[in-house]
Amino acid sequence: MPEPLLPLFPLSLVLLPATPLPLHIFEDRYKEMMGDIIPDRREFGVVLAREGGVANIGCTATVEQVLRRYPDGQLDVATMGRRRFQILSLDDEKSYLRASVEFFNDDDAEAAPARLRGRAVTAYKKLRDVLQEQPSVEPRLDDPQLSFQLAQFVEDLDHRQAILGMKSETERLEFFVRSLPDYLTKRERVMLARRVGPQNGHAKHYTE
Repeated sequence: MPEPLLPLFPLSLVLLPATPLPLHIFEDRYKEMMGDIIPDRREFGVVLAREGGVANIGCTATVEQVLRRYPDGQLDVATMGRRRFQILSLDDEKSYLRASVEFFNDDDAEAAPARLRGRAVTAYKKLRDVLQEQPSVEPRLDDPQLSFQLAQFVEDLDHRQAILGMKSETERLEFFVRSLPDYLTKRERVMLARRVGPQNGHAKHYTE
């Protein structure tokens, strides 16, 4: 029996397995989607919205809690990333997009080396220091798929999309450790520009 079509929610973000995603539902088509999936706790697919379409690989989510219902049908929901999938074909018969998908797991089921996990955690702590803020959700550092826990704090969507598609925990952690220095450099430049920017272009006033 074929898998039922998976409801899709295109967003300007990349959801990773076992990571939280709060959502505010306000469009009518996604109100309809939530009405279809919440009663039976069905999954829906979160995919990165790209110019002219959606990314081919995404992650399912389930609604863990309805935080608030508004009189006009809007919702605040807490969702959690679940399974990775690849889109085989799209269906637009309903108001929201659905897809025929193929779910996938890692090809390499072996645990990543402890030394590599340690390097990845050290890199994450450096990232947290650069951001100069405590994360709203602490990563689970004992998670077998540590890469997903850490990558959720990287804002670069291409980086997160690449990690989502990799089928080896060792490969993902190596990529995270290898690519983070360049990402940190870019983040530091952005943060410096934000601090310096407001000071530029303002005339000084002198009093006699």
